[in-house]
Amino acid sequence: MANQSFEELLKELETIVKELENKDIPLDEAVKKYQKGLELSKAAYQMLESAEKLVVKEIKPE
Repeated sequence: MANQSFEELLKELETIVKELENKDIPLDEAVKKYQKGLELSKAAYQMLESAEKLVVKEIKPE
């Protein structure tokens, strides 16, 4: 996950969401996928925060 781009994280997250929408998925597998999705969304959010800080720094140089 650490070497993935933002786009790769989103693509994997979308795949997990589609899999979770499947009504036939066993509960234990659904919980594991949900936890993985949370990890992916947290990593993507952190990437967005870092990018925002760079943009703000460029707009408002210290």
